[in-house]
Amino acid sequence: MPASALMNVMVAAARKAGRSLARDFGEVENLQVSVKGPANFVSAADHKAEDIIFKELSKARPGYGFLMEERGEIEGDDKTHRWIVDPLDGTTNFLHGIPHFAISIGLEREGVLVAGVIYNPASDELFTAEKGKGAFLNDRRRLRVAARKSLADAVVVTGIPHRGRPGHPRFMDEMKAVMTEVAGLRRSGSAALDLAYVAAGRYDGYWERGLKAWDLAAGIVMVREAGGLVSDVNGGDKALDSGNVLAGNQSITKALLPLLAH
Repeated sequence: MPASALMNVMVAAARKAGRSLARDFGEVENLQVSVKGPANFVSAADHKAEDIIFKELSKARPGYGFLMEERGEIEGDDKTHRWIVDPLDGTTNFLHGIPHFAISIGLEREGVLVAGVIYNPASDELFTAEKGKGAFLNDRRRLRVAARKSLADAVVVTGIPHRGRPGHPRFMDEMKAVMTEVAGLRRSGSAALDLAYVAAGRYDGYWERGLKAWDLAAGIVMVREAGGLVSDVNGGDKALDSGNVLAGNQSITKALLPLLAH
């Protein structure tokens, strides 16, 4: 299916920012030997990518509002549209030279998520989705969530609350409950790519708590357009607002819900 004008705009912004991140990622390994470390460098790379996306999207769709990780909320003259952007999801991976990170751009129209782009410049994998038009990898392969129905056959991905974040005891309880039921449990370090991988059928299910809207917006569209379900961890429809997400096909999400309900 030919990409719409809207999708062309989103992809162009993601690819331009991706080229910037790819150049900076090439420098990270050299910075590892520095006593100071590469943290400040990575923060600069993050801001630079966000600047590129902001300028590209503002030029293409003047008046649209923004919700961005670094800039926060920016109201536009057009109150019906809002871009939701994470310029570098998987910062810790980037910091350590691990090529698993992504740019995430979602679009909200009148409060409904209608389009998403998730791009990993290290692997050059581009995941795209538009409401009612399906989800695709690199404009070629139609994405579908995995068809596995049993947790015993499923590989499930999650996010682990790290130092300084709340929820460690609850996560340990959830992990123990899920580990005893599934074929494998993974932690990749990028919520956006976790959702994209669920859409692509690479992971069978995904849950995580404590996320932000920019971590989730594009991926929610992706999974739904790939035939999957996305809810909060209680089965409700407040994932974007609550930051607590559960995704997969109908069978897997239904099986995970009682393991996470506490």
